[in-house]
Amino acid sequence: MLAHHTLTGPEDAPVLVLGNALGTTTELWRDFSLPFRLLRFDHRGHGLTPAVPGPCAIEDLARDVLELLDHLELRQVYYCGVSLGGMVGMWLAAHTDRVAKLALVCTTAHVPDKARLDDRITRLRAGGMAAVADRVVERWFTPLCPPDVVAAFRADLLKIDLPTYLACVEGVRDMDLRPDLAKIDAPTVVIAAAQDHATPTELVRQIHDELPDSELYVVGDAAHLAVVEAPRTISVILDDHFGND
Repeated sequence: MLAHHTLTGPEDAPVLVLGNALGTTTELWRDFSLPFRLLRFDHRGHGLTPAVPGPCAIEDLARDVLELLDHLELRQVYYCGVSLGGMVGMWLAAHTDRVAKLALVCTTAHVPDKARLDDRITRLRAGGMAAVADRVVERWFTPLCPPDVVAAFRADLLKIDLPTYLACVEGVRDMDLRPDLAKIDAPTVVIAAAQDHATPTELVRQIHDELPDSELYVVGDAAHLAVVEAPRTISVILDDHFGND
């Protein structure tokens, strides 16, 4: 299975891979304009990428990215991931030499509140994606986010392959990337959102505290999908981080 992807931007610019949050597609990055060659992709079962039957650990999703990089003959890249995409980025940076610089947005190395995800899994099995969509999307955005934006992301969420989404939720619940943080030597920027109740700032800060070569930023007027609500602010941070060679 090769992930659906787009590769846009100047051919002579460094490649920046953009990893999506769970339940989102490449539309997550639609408002981004960065001076890099941008590689956007959909996780398995999301968007236009086919579903893959069976369990789905973070390592499995990371190996999907490695397959894509090999297919495109990209030896080393910059990587920025939101939430699930950030977890994939941490695994790649810890276990391979393919990530030259890393950015982690609204993500965590472990999930202390596993009961919340257990509840989501129960609701998904009983009522499908519609049973959790409103609750999930509510955590993605602040109340000030335009309703049409919220509605568009909710519609995309409802289209995701249910068994794959379930497997990904279980994979996130069961992961623990904290031992991997000591293996990451790529320069890293870590970004939290002050109104993110899915991955509170203290969880994001724990990643920063474990990475000696990292900087931490907290974006104020945004929730979990901060790249949607604060694209300009985060673009400036990413441009400074990845363009500072």
